Amino acid sequence: MINVLVVDDSALARKLFGKVFAEQPDFHVTFARNGKEALASIAEFVPDVVTLDVHMPEMDGLTCLDRIMIEHPCPVIMVSSMTADGADATLEALRLGAVDFVAKPTGAVSLLIDEMAPELVIKVRQAARARLKRSLRLRERVRHQIGGSKAAGASPSRKKNALAASGDGLVLVGVSTGGPPALEALLTALPASFPWPILVAQHMPDKFTGSLARRLDGLCELSVTEVRKPMPLQPGFVYIGRGDADIVVSKRGTGLVVTAAPALDYPWHPSADRLVRSAMNHIGAGQLIGVLMTGMGNDGAEAMALLQSRGGKTIAEAEETAVVWGMPGELVKLGGADFVVPLPNIAAQLERLVP
Repeated sequence: MINVLVVDDSALARKLFGKVFAEQPDFHVTFARNGKEALASIAEFVPDVVTLDVHMPEMDGLTCLDRIMIEHPCPVIMVSSMTADGADATLEALRLGAVDFVAKPTGAVSLLIDEMAPELVIKVRQAARARLKRSLRLRERVRHQIGGSKAAGASPSRKKNALAASGDGLVLVGVSTGGPPALEALLTALPASFPWPILVAQHMPDKFTGSLARRLDGLCELSVTEVRKPMPLQPGFVYIGRGDADIVVSKRGTGLVVTAAPALDYPWHPSADRLVRSAMNHIGAGQLIGVLMTGMGNDGAEAMALLQSRGGKTIAEAEETAVVWGMPGELVKLGGADFVVPLPNIAAQLERLVP
């Protein structure tokens, strides 16, 4: 039985979410109207998963999430509006420790709940098995207690430097559930002089990928940008695939470019599988490195195993640091991972592999 606590100030949203979960034979649901009620309920109900609305009176979702992660750590899925403000709040929630999020429809929830329900159920089931990174919150608690002057997530002190190296290879990253904090850990550890462009397929809706790119750009020495049109591939850049589309490599007269392509028949978007296959169509496997990090499902695993068989290098995030060891675990099961590396060590592994 999966115990779910639904936290939302809207009586209609609580009713509709409750109906979705009640249709599942292994779900037990209780409700809270705001963050204060949620904190009181968690101690008594001991939920396996909390769904938490971002915008609520008395105590908003981010404040409540912060308290949950410190006082009663458990998997939390944020329910966020698909707006710029909602995207920024969602990314902050993921940094604070939320496992995943679902986008609340912009129209009438009652009319779109059937469309939203399958994703909600899948993500709650996955969250119930997720691995919480409590050590991150421990460091934040210590920093808060000693009155550290540098807030978590502050921008690096060094400026982005001009690059002398020229890129002659590509790093291809696939990531899903738990991805934004994982990308932050990976990219902030790389120097501005890293010579190969990095392309990222992060499963995320269109309204959120732009905010993700802007956030990472402010944190990293590398320049991070969202791909919404054809862009030449340059060293020192990280290219984030636009949500609800795919990120692909193609060739123009001036060289390799990355572009957003209409989504095809892949289960997840942006598709890591399609990204890797498109790159192999235009550049030798020996000049490609695939990195598969936390995420549910198996997107990218077959393509990266194929890349490895052709002479490319592949890195899978180790199980002990992945929020969900689905995608990297599938790559390992296929025998396609050259290196199985904990998240904090992936950047160093990349630097060793890139000439």
